[in-house]
Amino acid sequence: MRTEPGSLRAGRRSTRLGDPQQPGDLASSPFRADRDRVSSSAFFARLGGVTQVVSPSGSGLLLHNRLTHSLKVAQVARAVAEGLLDDPAEAERLDRLGGCDLDVVEAAGLGHDLGHPPFGHLGERVLDRVARQRFALPDGFEGNAQSFRIISSIDVRGSGSDGLDLTAAVRAALLKYPWTRLMRPQPHPRRLPVPPRGASEPEDGAGTGSAKFSCYVTELDDMLDCRAPFADRVEDWQQTVEASIMDTADDIAYAIHDLEDFHRVGILQHTTVSHELTEWLDHSGELARVPDAELERSDDAPGRSLERLRRRLHAKDSWIADDDVFVGAVNKVVSDLVTKLLKVPFDRSEQAEQAVAAFSGEWTRRLVRGVVVDEKPTTRSGHVALDTEQWHEVQILKFVHRRFVLQRPDLALHQRGQDRLLSKLVQALDEWLIDRSEAARLPYRLRDLFDRSRDELHALRRDDPDTLVMPGEQPPSGPAAGEHVERMARGRAVIDFVASLTDDQAAALLESLSGRTTQLWADTFVL
Repeated sequence: MRTEPGSLRAGRRSTRLGDPQQPGDLASSPFRADRDRVSSSAFFARLGGVTQVVSPSGSGLLLHNRLTHSLKVAQVARAVAEGLLDDPAEAERLDRLGGCDLDVVEAAGLGHDLGHPPFGHLGERVLDRVARQRFALPDGFEGNAQSFRIISSIDVRGSGSDGLDLTAAVRAALLKYPWTRLMRPQPHPRRLPVPPRGASEPEDGAGTGSAKFSCYVTELDDMLDCRAPFADRVEDWQQTVEASIMDTADDIAYAIHDLEDFHRVGILQHTTVSHELTEWLDHSGELARVPDAELERSDDAPGRSLERLRRRLHAKDSWIADDDVFVGAVNKVVSDLVTKLLKVPFDRSEQAEQAVAAFSGEWTRRLVRGVVVDEKPTTRSGHVALDTEQWHEVQILKFVHRRFVLQRPDLALHQRGQDRLLSKLVQALDEWLIDRSEAARLPYRLRDLFDRSRDELHALRRDDPDTLVMPGEQPPSGPAAGEHVERMARGRAVIDFVASLTDDQAAALLESLSGRTTQLWADTFVL
């Protein structure tokens, strides 16, 4: 284990608000106690009911959900950290950047998806839309920021403190995108000549701030507090070392286990994937000369989607994109994924299971061993990242996932239904909050969240009113200001409430609120 300078170690620990060894803690190490607090949280347990991309219902197969994904991210993150710390040169670099603790890395892996709402990334988009449009919340909704809100504010560990009362190091390690949507730090990372990954405005041109961020303005003080010990080690917009390891581990786990799942359920077909990749390999020179507009129009032709990926990597990540390495990565994926795994349909036999296990194990080891430390990375990368070869391979694996799963019309049909479900659920809960005659009969948790949100937003209205409106807008005054705060407080409370549900709980709650079932909704609601 590394030796960390005493002042920095103290800073990483000292911002815990309460007693570092409360009666509920079984571990003497504060970082290990943090890991235990995350894994004991009810928000962590609910991830077992939140799907990754497709629901396992009806398939008879055990597919990944957000809980098993988080466990794998923690496992991979710890393996990455162990490998780097075992190398004296890499360990020395990590020390200079603020240090790396195995328990901090594991806690970040376990907690990085605590704020993931029902129905995966589709749920994020729906809640963000209704938060901004229905409730005028400039921050909207973002899963990473929701995770930080949970551990800092709305989870309950015991009396006398908000959130899980974690050390500075673990809270900072959960900040994958250490900025708010619009305001902090200044200058905001989206204004940099080359913005960090996730900091840019959405491509739809809506002007709503960064596409990804890890902190709402209500938790801004906590973000600044936990980042303070690292102020002279990493840039304001840069991840801590432990956050960077968690982020890299998330990429590795996501790239591998989602492909396992889609092979198991028969979504990934050998012929279509093989045709796309091999057509590009056979005609890469010709495709490179096709104008962008023509490539866009004929995107369905085999090889053309992959050519668009190659161009996009050069446009966004020219610091690492390399055509020769790209070709090698495509060949590697063809060899290991297409030829070895997809060529034989998954039939649940022992041989099929062994093939999946071999693919997963070999690729995880390969990617973990391909992680390096960079003391002066580009703004598009973290201090800990995949080396050039492995980085390209992950881009190809993600491409296969996106092209042959996420863009399927049958998945889009399913997600449109989930969009309507969440939108109607938010509307129903908001109408319940508005109905003053029902105030005494509100769900206790929803009422508590509303009271908290109202107090937070009134404090912001008093101390920093500009954070409650979009840039360029004037904060309302007089009675309109109070109504504005009440509307936003209802919105944040409803969003917090809905984001805390599992997929099944969200569906069951809407059934009850719509009068379509006689079952008491409390029977299916646990948070």
